[in-house]
Amino acid sequence: MMPMRPSKSAMRALHYQRYIASGRMSFTTASVAATAPHRFSAQKRFQSTASAPAENTRPIPSPAFNQEPHRNEVSPLQNRQVPELDDSFVGLSGGEIFHEMMLRLGVKHVFGYPGGAILPVFDAIYNSKHFDFVLPRHEQGAGHMAEGYARASGKPGVVLVTSGPGATNVITPMQDALSDGTPMVVFCGQVPTSLIGTDSFQEADVIGISRACTKWNVMVKSVAELPRRIQEAFEIATSGRPGPVLVDLPKDITAGILRKPIPMNSTLPSLPSAATMAARELSMQQLKGTINRVARLVNISKKPILYVGQGLLARPDGPQILKELADKACIPVTTTLQGLGGFDETDPKALHMLGMHGSAYANMAMQEADLIIAIGARFDDRVTGNISKFAPQAKLAASENRGGIVHFEIMPKNINKVVQANEAVEGDCAENIRLLLPHVEAVAERKEWFDQINDWKARFPFSLYERETAEGPIKPQAVIEKLSDLTAHMKDRTVITTGVGQHQMWAAQHFRWRHPRTMITSGGLGTMGYGLPAAIGAKVARPDALVVDIDGDASFNMTLTELTTAAQFNIGVKVLLLNNEEQGMVTQWQNLFYEDRYSHTHQKNPDFVPMAQAMGVAADRCTKPSEVEEKLKWLIEQDGPALLEVFTDRKVPVLPMVPAGCALHEFLVYDEAKEKERKALMKKRKVPGF
Repeated sequence: MMPMRPSKSAMRALHYQRYIASGRMSFTTASVAATAPHRFSAQKRFQSTASAPAENTRPIPSPAFNQEPHRNEVSPLQNRQVPELDDSFVGLSGGEIFHEMMLRLGVKHVFGYPGGAILPVFDAIYNSKHFDFVLPRHEQGAGHMAEGYARASGKPGVVLVTSGPGATNVITPMQDALSDGTPMVVFCGQVPTSLIGTDSFQEADVIGISRACTKWNVMVKSVAELPRRIQEAFEIATSGRPGPVLVDLPKDITAGILRKPIPMNSTLPSLPSAATMAARELSMQQLKGTINRVARLVNISKKPILYVGQGLLARPDGPQILKELADKACIPVTTTLQGLGGFDETDPKALHMLGMHGSAYANMAMQEADLIIAIGARFDDRVTGNISKFAPQAKLAASENRGGIVHFEIMPKNINKVVQANEAVEGDCAENIRLLLPHVEAVAERKEWFDQINDWKARFPFSLYERETAEGPIKPQAVIEKLSDLTAHMKDRTVITTGVGQHQMWAAQHFRWRHPRTMITSGGLGTMGYGLPAAIGAKVARPDALVVDIDGDASFNMTLTELTTAAQFNIGVKVLLLNNEEQGMVTQWQNLFYEDRYSHTHQKNPDFVPMAQAMGVAADRCTKPSEVEEKLKWLIEQDGPALLEVFTDRKVPVLPMVPAGCALHEFLVYDEAKEKERKALMKKRKVPGF
């Protein structure tokens, strides 16, 4: 056998021992202390080297050893490479960088109002051919236009306003967007950084003011960070549950010039790190177990119901995935106000809207269901009614392990916030429903369950209300039903916006919703005046669609100046103005619960028709039931912006109604005998108009 050749490491060790034995490498105690003041003295023995002589201590590495950037890396998941630099913004002002970032992010429309602190940005976008700028008559209008644009298109609405009152006027739209999960990016001017804190002209702490009504806000402190902040704003506004963000732009930042290149990753979307990917993998493993448990409940339940909110509409394929689940498992579907259009209401499984003014059959089904599958909904108080009396059969089924409440939700804070869920599926609702589908067993029919539902539908239809006579007055429900009939052939190209009040609920009840993103309204905050500016934004987003603002006179009065905006930019919105000369929803409560004490709920309106015409908008009026169809056709066929004022009956209640503090099944419905008694009582109390 040939002798084995010694390894290199063995040869080096042997050479080192001979080198030490020769005495050519001797270290004194003083020299060791001088070169290694941080080491223990030579006389102290270590536990691991108790028998080793002090002079044999290993030599100290060079000081440069610990300065090498890639040695002793403690976080291998962190990228330590020098970032690639982007010099494409060098030489541009902050305003020009804003313009460039809008182009890179695909922004096509901006809504805003100029002012001194934001002039460098307005100067940079002067005569820009790359996006359209819509100038409203008030910054609040700009905010609601951006909301309508976002809700109709699915893209974030962009607002550009000045400092001080310009920024504070957008607070209501931002809170509205936060409540309803609408993506919106607000850029506001600010006084120069050297003047911040001096109470200078039009200075306001908009960061502090907006902290509670935004997902995220930031003040840009240098020109170099501007691209990164804009990129972050759009990512945050559209990720997770969408919402508003605000970027505060001091004037010296937007007027300043960028002199040095900036890191490339500050202008590009970031990629998930290895740690993030590992966490996602772990979450997927946990998700599979939850999906299997949910599938089991769906398969064994006898009376399931799908309760769907706006969260499902965040994905374009959300409504289709919902239909697949409803069809496969034969489950009835009810939606929230903001979820209208997520499920075709002409489908026999549709229960329409639920809640305080929802259908009686949807509310009854929620109370009787043994399994409630909530998808992208947050159990708002207008939906649940009295929490202690909510979903008794589902709670009973949960105690027997045969049903309960399942919550599909992207926001962790919304889970178990109002109603305790037996199973919670966190993440993108549409994607998680897609994962659930293969595990759900096909069900041909649920005869007993649907027989019960159809009985409720027959007893409590939405069409149950006092009918009008040929002489009038016009019933608002009939007007909306006729509009729904006239647009039946173009539901996918018809977008309805509303203000807030009775007309909002009548639109939800009596218009038939078949497609997503066709109902745009203020749900969570309930902002009066929302309808017209939101319609303008929706029409900008979908210029080929018929966009109708169904509004009430009190709500319309708050933002009617935006008719001038529609006329100036020839934005062809249609306004269907239901005029009952009162604050209808408030007077309904005063009639039912405050013995007809109508405290400050009647106002004197302007003459809307000549006013609209003076603003450059075609306008007409309808006063007789026989004119309704003809006048509605006129409104629909107008090329540009148009307004139709319809005088409707007064003191008409929105029914069904679940009074405050009651359970969903404790609702009020129209009763002819009780309605006569109510009107007689109002005459006795000398209510105006009776």
